[in-house]
Amino acid sequence: MPAVVLALLTLAGALAGCGSSHSTGTSADPAGAVPASAVLYASATVRPAGSLKTDALAAGHTLSHEADPYLRLVQALQTPGSAPLDYKRDVSPWLGTGAGIFLTSLAGSDQLQGLLTQGLLGGASSSTPWPFGAHGLQGAIVLDTRDAAKAKTFLSAQAARASAHGVTYRGVAYQANANGVALGLVDHLAVIGSDSGLRAVVDTTLGAPALARAQGYAKLLAAAPTNPLAHVYVNPSSGSGGATTSVGKSGAGVAQGLPALLRLLAGGHEANLSLVPTATSLTLDADIVHPGSATSNAGLLGSSASAQALGELPGDSWLALGLGDAGATLPQDVQGLRALGSLGASTSTEAAGPISVNGLLEGFLKPLNALTSSSHAQRDFLGWMGSGGIFASGSGLLELKGGVVINSKNPALSRAAVAKLGDLLRQSGGSVQSVSVPGTDAAVTVRLSGLPVVLYVADGKAANGQSKFVMGLGEASIPAALNPSSALASASSSQSAVSALGEGIRPSILVEFATLLGLLEGAGLSQDPTISKFTPYLHSLTTLAGGGKSLGGGIERLRIALGLQSGEPGG
Repeated sequence: MPAVVLALLTLAGALAGCGSSHSTGTSADPAGAVPASAVLYASATVRPAGSLKTDALAAGHTLSHEADPYLRLVQALQTPGSAPLDYKRDVSPWLGTGAGIFLTSLAGSDQLQGLLTQGLLGGASSSTPWPFGAHGLQGAIVLDTRDAAKAKTFLSAQAARASAHGVTYRGVAYQANANGVALGLVDHLAVIGSDSGLRAVVDTTLGAPALARAQGYAKLLAAAPTNPLAHVYVNPSSGSGGATTSVGKSGAGVAQGLPALLRLLAGGHEANLSLVPTATSLTLDADIVHPGSATSNAGLLGSSASAQALGELPGDSWLALGLGDAGATLPQDVQGLRALGSLGASTSTEAAGPISVNGLLEGFLKPLNALTSSSHAQRDFLGWMGSGGIFASGSGLLELKGGVVINSKNPALSRAAVAKLGDLLRQSGGSVQSVSVPGTDAAVTVRLSGLPVVLYVADGKAANGQSKFVMGLGEASIPAALNPSSALASASSSQSAVSALGEGIRPSILVEFATLLGLLEGAGLSQDPTISKFTPYLHSLTTLAGGGKSLGGGIERLRIALGLQSGEPGG
């Protein structure tokens, strides 16, 4: 999963590990030629020097176990009809210092995600469709050049293979084909993308508003960490939007692919994501502009109370996610979790066996979706919900405990919610039975398709008298959630996360990958088509910690820190 999360950032930084810093280009900032209406813009310094280049290469080696970890992504410049590109022969002679890619709409961006994922994880082929064109993505790749003549030669060769012909727009000559793919040199910048995207670059260089001078973009860039390898700016309110959605059984549209990832991190707000590598970590800072109240949703991890909620979860959790105000944010949180699953969704027709990752995720999300999408969700469920969290503990399948725990602001209503949720799940095909669980006031068991264990739904009181609503995987998960032997707030994993995040940020999400991978392998799921392509990258990671803080001036920062395995990469 982290590989897909960083895919767009990695494209922006793809050439950084390949480039040499001894010769630069015009030093033109591609954002100065990108239209201010861009809904998304990713950029990187592609010929870094010093510690930034060293750290980028070290992180890339650890993740990919390859000598040239970013080289495959050069194929993102491979237009229709072109042979595979060689960086040193085809690109390095003319490439300058800056590279960017912009979109004027997110419609169809799953095509770009597929191209990036294949280039990053391997397996890219000539059948991978070029994402830009009249009926594809609208936007372009914009590259600074250090030798305009060589860049023009490269573009002309690519254009010839794409069956492009000469076109002139506002006095600027370029080449385009019948499918709307356009290539040209615009004010010393190499531009490859859709015809409308290239024309937008021409308009901007001739005086139309540029992204580099847009107020929100400039504000976010000023707040960003210094010397990032790459950054991605997103402004969902700009352009024509057009997020790809799928309609689930509930009938609600759920964002998929790249739009889902951006909504997961930024909650639909204007934001800038910066990637900062070191030899032992990758840090992603998502700085988000909040035009409204401080309680407006900033994405799955954006609630300021999420860290406190995480601290109340069982101290031996290897996966934990704090939900600061479940009554207010649970519908968006469920969409975020479903969107996260969609990023790795498999299109394979291979038999997944008796259980699958997609089946497990759908089985886990089904009761959560029932809590948020029923016709009386606000009255029966959301109204009594306080803070909560999601957790998993136990080092093996036999010791596995986990589930969702939510503090109740109205014990009578949360107790009644047990039977009401049971009724909803029975109506949707689940097998539901009332049971007695020590320490609870109400409980039912639910057998759901996809979940290999019985789901227990219960309401009870913790030792401090707080009523809690719990959906647990197996009966042992109920007492673990109600009265854990220790809390995450005082656990060493939480303290390590505080150190990894820095800036006084407290974690609202924790993941320990060794235990996660061990459980997947123990369940025979490591080769599941949904995650098998990510497994080598997950083995290169140690932990994930995430949390947020206010930067002031209406900007909130969400930071995700990925720990990398130490030692020499293999293979």
